[in-house]
Amino acid sequence: MTAPAPHNLYADASMALKKGRAQLIEDLLAGKAPGFLDDNARLIDDYFHQSYEKSVVGPKMDIAKNPYAVVALGGYGRAEQCVYSDVDLLFLFEKKVPRVAEDLVREIVYPLWDMGLDVGHATRSIKECVAMARQDFEVLTSILDARFICGMSPLFMKLMDQIRAKFINLKPDAIIAWLVETNRERHRRFGDSSYLLEPNFKEGQGGLRDYHTMLWIAKIKSGIKQRRDLEYYGYFSHDDYARLSEALSFIWNVRNRFHLMMNRKGDQIHLEQQRKLADVMGIPAVNGHLPVEHLLGQLHGHMEYVKQQHEMFLYEMEQRKRLKRKNKGLKTTQVKGLKFNRGMLNFTSPEKILNHPHLLMEIFAESAAQRAPLNSEAKRLVQDFVHLVDDEFRPDPMVVQLFERILVRSPRTFEVFNQMLYTGFLARFIPEFKSVVNRIQFDQYHLYPVARHLLFTIKILRGFDSDAGKEKDPLAHRLYKELKRKKVLLWAALLHDIGKGDPTSGHSERGAILAERILLEKGASPADAKTVAFLVEHHLLLVQTATRRDINDEETAITLARTIKKAELLKMLYLLTVADSMATGPKAWNDWTCSLLINLFFKVLNVLEHGELATGRAVRTVQQKREAVVAAMTGQMEPGQLDMLLKFMSPRYMLYTPAANIPRHLDLYADLGERPFVWHIEKSPGADTRTVTICGRDRPGLISRIAGVFTLNSIDILDVQVFTWRNNIALDVFEVTPPPDPIFEEERWERARRNLEDALADRLDIAKEMIHKENDAAPIRPYTAERPTEIVVDNETSSFFTIVEVVTFDYPGLLFRVTDALFKCGLDIWVAKIATKVDQVVDVFYVRDFDGQKVDAPYQVAAVKAAIQEILPGEDPIHG
Repeated sequence: MTAPAPHNLYADASMALKKGRAQLIEDLLAGKAPGFLDDNARLIDDYFHQSYEKSVVGPKMDIAKNPYAVVALGGYGRAEQCVYSDVDLLFLFEKKVPRVAEDLVREIVYPLWDMGLDVGHATRSIKECVAMARQDFEVLTSILDARFICGMSPLFMKLMDQIRAKFINLKPDAIIAWLVETNRERHRRFGDSSYLLEPNFKEGQGGLRDYHTMLWIAKIKSGIKQRRDLEYYGYFSHDDYARLSEALSFIWNVRNRFHLMMNRKGDQIHLEQQRKLADVMGIPAVNGHLPVEHLLGQLHGHMEYVKQQHEMFLYEMEQRKRLKRKNKGLKTTQVKGLKFNRGMLNFTSPEKILNHPHLLMEIFAESAAQRAPLNSEAKRLVQDFVHLVDDEFRPDPMVVQLFERILVRSPRTFEVFNQMLYTGFLARFIPEFKSVVNRIQFDQYHLYPVARHLLFTIKILRGFDSDAGKEKDPLAHRLYKELKRKKVLLWAALLHDIGKGDPTSGHSERGAILAERILLEKGASPADAKTVAFLVEHHLLLVQTATRRDINDEETAITLARTIKKAELLKMLYLLTVADSMATGPKAWNDWTCSLLINLFFKVLNVLEHGELATGRAVRTVQQKREAVVAAMTGQMEPGQLDMLLKFMSPRYMLYTPAANIPRHLDLYADLGERPFVWHIEKSPGADTRTVTICGRDRPGLISRIAGVFTLNSIDILDVQVFTWRNNIALDVFEVTPPPDPIFEEERWERARRNLEDALADRLDIAKEMIHKENDAAPIRPYTAERPTEIVVDNETSSFFTIVEVVTFDYPGLLFRVTDALFKCGLDIWVAKIATKVDQVVDVFYVRDFDGQKVDAPYQVAAVKAAIQEILPGEDPIHG
């Protein structure tokens, strides 16, 4: 019989691997592949075994004189092979790599590439491997995971022996220190995936790299060979190892299903992908949670376990080093019923908890005081006995006092509360917490689930008290230091979103009722309970006002001052607002929001400390500005012309425009001449935004055309102040984001200037150009149930303007279309503000009709709503 051609042999091996993987993936989708990772790796091993046996190139290499081995590295080496994970290989030679090795690589690897597998390979001698491992610890970690596949096994053993003898045994502490620091840097880069709504399975905190780091350290210290040895060598108890395996299995399963859904490898699951993943995995809705919320809740829980085990692993290792280094005992505790094990807290016995349930709180208080975590057994005991936290336990004054001591005084408040949350203690001590533990705020606005968000808010508040907090936010630092009732503020921070346990709207009002009840049950005074309830109910008041209302309007500050009433309450509300916004994420807190909020805070504080602004004071302010402008412009403009221009300026312009800006506006007017407009662009102080001041001849639809031009040039409008002088000159001040490419910013502004000239001369059809831009970018859509469009026409808030709010999902040209609709309704826009509401945009306009009157007739209100609804995507609006 004629021997088959070599390519047929490889075709047979490739086909066997392809069929085997297809069946394995089918079993995975059917939930019948519990050992998928190992089975997948073994299938690839089989391919290499067949390739080695049938190799045409191998016999030409004189294996007796220069033996070689094929070695698996990295995840493949650990036999943890996900669907689209890399297949990392080492072709290992004893002394030197022969030229024919390239032919061997082509012979074995190319068929895998043809199958679509991502194969990485290196061809090195033992000496080269040892040298590279010394120079690059990344190479070392891949070799730590190495596994012999085929070839000469003594060669593989020789490599591992030399790596240990010539490197690992000589400086294990340095290698471990590098591993620990590298992982910490990874956490700083990728964040805490046990919290984040877009978790990274591999690199984030709580991800697979945390497990890998523990495995590598155990290999360096004890020479373990496989994951199971973590239990055999005493790094994990039997129960802890079983729980770790369960957590890793869940993460790997999600990762595999994610690979299949995306048809490629990937480690970070983004918001727009999560709902589809939950659907394809068949995740059910549980207790009112959406399937995607249930999936993320489970994923966060498992990643939290990996994170905590990693932290305890490193803590215990550090404690052992400390004991050896200082030659003295570890920490001790004076609390009866508690003890230290290897630097971590535990109960002396389960019976002690039964006889003294308050130990369940005392162990957390001692953890805060001693800056030591609970060990695994202690956490399990808390979970086992958490039912003792009952109606007698919760209001116990001693227990509440310990809880508040952790809340107010401990530098480890966040870490200790996180342990309370993880063990289920917090949800037993404050039962209302249970409904927000895994409540996902599923949008692109919030970074964290509700319960984690609450803990992060406390962490940020407590951070204001530090030197770092002083440097980062001097105002918040000063206000927090001056605060007399920090405990009240911190309770409010812990409970401010407690009303989100119910997914319906109105969480602030609902949360205020819950918060007051909780405080009273804990023995707080009625006054403190009322204060906490007020802060919870109004925790969005300042930021919504700052981003959606004209903060230069005297009425805005007065209205807020009448609601808040006390300066101390305003300071607490400001601190809570800042911490809440920071804990929400960058879409809620940025330089622009910060500057608006600070400005509003001082305006309201001024009203509370000095009384409501009187008309007389406003008149004096205008007069003082006139005098300052005259002094500044002396010698630059004829007195008669200056006096005439000052008379043209409206009282509103003179009142709200800073005195230093008016001469610059006059200079713009002087430059205008016969041109349709001139503008001045400058970087805004205290924020990464631009202030664009446009001086031009007023005309119907001017604001709409400017908005359209900015949109065409990818410049987002944040705020607009519109002033019209009595000589028909428009002075419009836009606060905008800078153009997307900072290197070519000047060129983009020049293009925008030409576009505006063409638009005002009717040479540019903005509506037509906008269609092209809309086709290039999809609208931002909700990630959960559809949030309806809202169109609100408010004639109550302002005495002089009608306020129109449009809440919808953003798309290119939205602002242009809304402003154009308002213009066609015969309305002048005086102020425009662009804000956010979860994953929607909120466009707010202060308008009057062309006669200067509010739009308060019912038929006018209906016409405005209908005109706006017509230009929005097809949704049923909620009218206000």
